[in-house]
Amino acid sequence: MSRKPPSAEQHQLVFENGSAIGTSQKWDGGQYCSIITSYGIVGCGIYDLKTPEEFGQAIAIAKGTPAAPLTEPEDLFDAKIVGMTAKAAACGIKLGDTGLQAVEKMLIAARG
Repeated sequence: MSRKPPSAEQHQLVFENGSAIGTSQKWDGGQYCSIITSYGIVGCGIYDLKTPEEFGQAIAIAKGTPAAPLTEPEDLFDAKIVGMTAKAAACGIKLGDTGLQAVEKMLIAARG
C-alpha cells in the first residue's frame, strides 16, 4: 500500500483587526489546523486544554466531525468554539462563538 507523505502548510491570514498565521497539517488518517495570533491560538479539536491552561496560554478550540473535519485554517472561520482556556475567555471569547469571532477577539486583545 502506498502512503502519501505527511504535509504541513502555513500562510498569512488578514482579518479586520490584524493578521495571523494559518496552519494545516495532514497525514494518512488524520489532520489538524490552527490560526495563530500574537495572543493565542484558535484551533481544531485535536488541541488539549489542560496543558495550555497550566501554562496560562490562550487557546480556543472548535470541533469538526468525521464527515466534515476541520482541515484548513479557513475551515475554522464558521466552526463553533466548544472549549477554551481562561486566558481565551478573558479576551471575551464565549462558547458558541465562531472561530472567526474568536480570532478577532484575540487580535484585539493582542493590541493591549
